[in-house]
Formats: sequence, C-alpha cells, structure tokens
Amino acid sequence: MIERRAYSQRSDRHGRQINRDHSPFLQVFVPWATIMLASYLQSVPIAVGGPLLPPIGFLFLLAWRLLRPGVLPIWAGIIFGMWDDLFSGQPFGSGILLFSATMMAIEIIDLRFPWRGFAQDWLIASIIGVIYIVGAMLISGSTLGLPLFAVVVPQLLLSVIAYPFIAFIVSRLDRLRLMRFRTVS
Repeated sequence: MIERRAYSQRSDRHGRQINRDHSPFLQVFVPWATIMLASYLQSVPIAVGGPLLPPIGFLFLLAWRLLRPGVLPIWAGIIFGMWDDLFSGQPFGSGILLFSATMMAIEIIDLRFPWRGFAQDWLIASIIGVIYIVGAMLISGSTLGLPLFAVVVPQLLLSVIAYPFIAFIVSRLDRLRLMRFRTVS
C-alpha cells in the first residue's frame, strides 16, 4: 500500500519523473527545424494570380517567440531571415532585416508586457504580420497603390486568421520538445 502511494507521487501526467529528463537535442532542434521547414514550404509552387499564402515561416517564428520567449535567442532572426530569403523570392537581405527587427520588437514588447494572454499575442502577431508583409512589399520595389493593396488583402487576412492554427501546432510541438526520456547517470 505504501509502495503504491509513493509510486503515484513520483509520477505526473508525463509519466514517471525518476530517471527522466528532457532531451537537449529536441529542446534546440524542434523550434529551429519547424521554422526552417515552414520557410521552405512557401516555395511550393501554387498557381495563383497574386500572393495568397501567408509567410508561414515568419508566422512560425512569431508563434515560437510569443508562446515560448526563452527558446530562441534574439540573434536568431538573422539566421531565419537568411534562410527565408533563399526560398521567398524577396531580395536577399529583406528577410534578414524584417526577421531581426521582429525579434527586437518582440523583445521590447516582452520587457514592457511580460504577462500576456492569447488575445494579446494574436493582436501582436497580427500587427507585426501586417507590418512584415507591407515592409516586404516596400523592400521588393513595388509601387504602392490601390491595385496592389487589393491583391495583397487576401494574404493579409489569411496571415491574421492562420496565427491561431499555427500557435496550436507550435504548442503541440512544444510538448514534443519537452518530452522526458530515460537518462543514465
């Protein structure tokens, strides 16, 4: 009876706690790999008349940074921006600038508002996503006008609507990242 009670106190919803620890490889690999894979996925050819897909890699970066502030260092925007520039079709350096500026802006927001809910995160991601898309249009050399905004509005709306789904995917991937494995010590 005492052994059964002691065993139940040494376990939680993730299983046994004794001799279990997080994998250092998964803690680093999962966020970096998902953002890079999402940036690569936007190079999949889809025949449309204008930009339709939201910047998926950028939205994954926002979701990881807003849901888990300590996972990505602030300099990660340079690496992810370079990787995104390879597949997005934007001029080289635009992703570096926009991803790095985003990481610094979120760092400032984290200092000012450390405790936020999902609605605030969604609002922050929506505002930064719209600024990212408009900034990418300006950097690419597009002339701003009403026809261009009429073409870009579906991409803006999809990026705002897609954030909760991407945040859900990131939360599930975070559970994978924090899974406990048997350790030998």
